[in-house]
Amino acid sequence: MTTPPDPSGSTATPAIAPAPAPNPHGRAGRNLAQAIGVGVGLGAMILLSLFLAKDSFAVIIALAMIVGVWELVRALAVKQIIVPIVPVAVGAAGMIFAAHQRGPEPLVVVFGLTCTAVAVWRVIDPRPGAGRDIAGGIFTAFYPCLLGGFAAMMLAADDGRARIITFILVTVCSDIGGYVAGVLFGRHPMAPKISPKKSWEGFAGSVLFCAIAGSACIAFLFDKPWWIGIPLGVLVAMCATIGDLMESVIKRDLGVKDMSNLLPGHGGLMDRLDSLLVCSPVVWAVLHYLVAA
Repeated sequence: MTTPPDPSGSTATPAIAPAPAPNPHGRAGRNLAQAIGVGVGLGAMILLSLFLAKDSFAVIIALAMIVGVWELVRALAVKQIIVPIVPVAVGAAGMIFAAHQRGPEPLVVVFGLTCTAVAVWRVIDPRPGAGRDIAGGIFTAFYPCLLGGFAAMMLAADDGRARIITFILVTVCSDIGGYVAGVLFGRHPMAPKISPKKSWEGFAGSVLFCAIAGSACIAFLFDKPWWIGIPLGVLVAMCATIGDLMESVIKRDLGVKDMSNLLPGHGGLMDRLDSLLVCSPVVWAVLHYLVAA
């Protein structure tokens, strides 16, 4: 077919838009080798702290919460939400150590004191937008700090090592199962407007991997009926998925891709803690009421 002449008289060949560059990491969407290396390093640090000095892991939890607060404060600032970082960071450490040393009631008390400190700190600042900033501060005190307190309570138990290993292993298996099944079989998006790569096939993989890991942990670490691990795994898979989607919604609303670039191949620490934080109350409740009872 002959191309019709250009009315302007030009004989130049029309420009053709270049094809989009292929993703250098394929369907994985990230540097897999880098991500695995960082994940293995974090796992080794956790195991060393648990087995060399169990209670030292509470310090790691507290530091992780403070880093998470820093990342959230930076991300919220993109939308001009200025969180009072000092009372929230101090409250984060206080909540973790209160939960570890004294349990749920002191955890809630310190959370309440932190919210009060955020309000007072911000009200004495004459800048406008106090209500918005206080709301952001209370949200940051809840997520990640209050939720992280449940991990500290699991650690405080006599079998705290087994509880923390179960908590982390089953939750990580949700990510692994969802990632493997999603990459290999993902065809039906779960929430395309929130997280386009998350699929129902990936969710099925999360449930399967979590149920297997949960059953193994309950049987071998607690010497309890293995079937308890099945509802544990299903609940963790559901909560981990909700945590992932919640983090995606937050990042989308704030207009950020990752919470930071602290962890190569992963993004920010909060990009790794999202599932763990939402799962922590569920795992604590199952282990407290069904396993240790």
